[in-house]
Amino acid sequence: MVVSFDAAAVRALATILADTGLTEIEIEGKEGRIRVARAPAQMVAATVQTAPAATVAPAAAPVASAPVAAEEDLAKHPGAVLSPMVGVAYLAPEPGATPFIAVGQAVSAGQTLLLIEAMKTFNQIKAPRAGTVTRILVTPGAPVEYGEPLLILE
Repeated sequence: MVVSFDAAAVRALATILADTGLTEIEIEGKEGRIRVARAPAQMVAATVQTAPAATVAPAAAPVASAPVAAEEDLAKHPGAVLSPMVGVAYLAPEPGATPFIAVGQAVSAGQTLLLIEAMKTFNQIKAPRAGTVTRILVTPGAPVEYGEPLLILE
């Protein structure tokens, strides 16, 4: 089923996001609901939901993602640092700042690796043990799910 939506409204919301620095905005009316979310400097997703007979149609925004099987394998990796919550991942303390970590960097136990914003609160994700960052699996501003692998620490 194809759901019609007001493309101008989606563009207007995306402009508001860009102008204000917000990462997500949602409006609701009699005809339905429109939610637009973005990562810094790029659109992440736009969805439209109609009233009572709710149908969600994702926008055709290109979002790079790994196959589910590969992601599940990384979650089982002994050095995987998993997300303890649902939220938005940030690799630096603020836009334009130096990231907390980089691939190849040695980290100590308890060192801040990244932040996850959940319910307007920034939560520090700390290294569970000392090691070297071999892979960073999230992009700044990307939504993360509970249990999702964030990085590999070896």
